[in-house]
Amino acid sequence: MAVYKKTYTRWEGAPTREWSRFSVLTRYAFEDMRRKRILTIILLASCFWPLLCAGAIYLHHNLSALKLLEIDPSRIIPIDSKFFLFFLGVQSMFAFFLTAFVGPGLISPDLTNNALPTYLARPFSRAEYVFGKMAVLLILLSNVTWVPGLVLVTLQSYLSEGWFWENKRIAAGLFVGSMVWILVLSLLALALSAWVKWKPVAGALMFGTFFVMGAFGGAINEILRTRWGNLLNISHLIGAIWVSLFEEPMRRGAGAAFFRVARATEIPVWCCWVSLGVICGVCLWMLSKKIRGFEVVK
Repeated sequence: MAVYKKTYTRWEGAPTREWSRFSVLTRYAFEDMRRKRILTIILLASCFWPLLCAGAIYLHHNLSALKLLEIDPSRIIPIDSKFFLFFLGVQSMFAFFLTAFVGPGLISPDLTNNALPTYLARPFSRAEYVFGKMAVLLILLSNVTWVPGLVLVTLQSYLSEGWFWENKRIAAGLFVGSMVWILVLSLLALALSAWVKWKPVAGALMFGTFFVMGAFGGAINEILRTRWGNLLNISHLIGAIWVSLFEEPMRRGAGAAFFRVARATEIPVWCCWVSLGVICGVCLWMLSKKIRGFEVVK
């Protein structure tokens, strides 16, 4: 609109705070996802296991209910680190499926429609753009993993006096272990979404990255008679870190079967941290190559 026509006026409203501008992207992404039924189905399915675990905790401390159901108290699963490790393993699988469904559609539409110049012409930095998209996954996956986990810890602490102070490492392990898994999933999903513009292929690559790399690492272990091939197995890396966070013996594994650490295949935990750091660094490098306000054509 031409300024000389005197119909142009500057914005008189309150400016958006700089620290929260990324949340605009998050809000509109959630508005788009709200209309997808499959997402609602996955979220509802992810509530089943926490409710079952809450029931197990309640029965563990209610002798009258056990007598009514004719359940032998000695057969009740103990509420310890193994219980919460298994809970985290199951919920993390739901987080994986959510990421495979939601993640590929976060960045690829903007690249397909050449919308990044429009976004970055606003007061958005590239880091804010990426964080605004990542916040969608951070919120979704947190509500599936560590949030219900800490609710279960609170329930157990309420029903068993003094339990929390004796097992406070479990609460810390749930939070830190979940955030490590969420960060790896989020960065990988955004990197694939930026490089693969077709969403079904990007979702399939999420599965391929975990299962194919794990199989390749297992092949290296078998051929070379070593255990260092596990550095390529993301599920093994995550499981080993969870074991160290919960102080659980390696021989019992970690979480569900997908994250189990087999006996005699352990590698030093610091190597697991370094390997995951390298994977996250590669994902950030991939994002930096694609998230730009212009496209270089050679």
